Amino acid sequence: MKNEANSFFKETDIEILISTMNRDSLEFLIPMFPYSHFSDFSILIVNQTQSERILTSAYSNVRVVNSFEKGLSKSRNLALENALGKILVIADDDVVYQNGFLTKIIGAYNKFPEAAAIHFSAVNLNGDLIKKYPSDTKADLSIFDILNTSSIEVTLNKEVIVASQIQFDQNFGLGAVFEMGEEAIFLSDLKAKQKQLVFEPQIIVKHESQTSSVRKNEEEKYYIQGALFTRMFKKKYVFWLYLKLFFDLKQKKIKLENIRTVLKSAKSGHNKFEQIQNGNT
Repeated sequence: MKNEANSFFKETDIEILISTMNRDSLEFLIPMFPYSHFSDFSILIVNQTQSERILTSAYSNVRVVNSFEKGLSKSRNLALENALGKILVIADDDVVYQNGFLTKIIGAYNKFPEAAAIHFSAVNLNGDLIKKYPSDTKADLSIFDILNTSSIEVTLNKEVIVASQIQFDQNFGLGAVFEMGEEAIFLSDLKAKQKQLVFEPQIIVKHESQTSSVRKNEEEKYYIQGALFTRMFKKKYVFWLYLKLFFDLKQKKIKLENIRTVLKSAKSGHNKFEQIQNGNT
């Protein structure tokens, strides 16, 4: 049995940060936590809404912040600002947490107490892994791992995050100018500050396979990738863009005759991000 003195964290240190919109009832939490009532967990909900549609909570463990702004990254940042937990679980309002997920998360952080973030696995509605994950624990995520990360797989060490002064880039994510990539930027900013990023191959959450990125066409994706790679890699963005193009061609995600179109779209995304950076929106 593990010595308590060697345990840095316990399950009560975990807080689940849920981003949602236009809620006036906590009923949406019920299917998210099928193995226990939601009030058994520490939860912070950021509800982006209008003044006539306010969410309240009668449960001491479930806190609510009603916000009248839009944008997923703004919601995530507001959650980070108001979080009380030592370990923070990034959540959407349509995920289903698996039995024992708290134990898995705490076990990982007690192995890697200095980690800024630990990335776990997710399954789809059929119980299959939603993507190809490494089979073993990784104590240092590569940039390829980061680019393959979804926010619902991510947990954070609040003390390390606060000390690093890293926030989600509000130009990226649903409701922003560029509607994907906010989690990759967040993690890459942490990596740039030499913070530890870990992968743990344990399943903590269930989610439908189709994400907002899957629903976008290739031109839309490349427009966002042009901006994303510029934000993450600066002048080296062209190298990463062509690397993505190579893999997309190899995996037959795009056709040869569409190369010029998607590269033009990526250039437009790059230019738009540069305009924003220079204050010309």
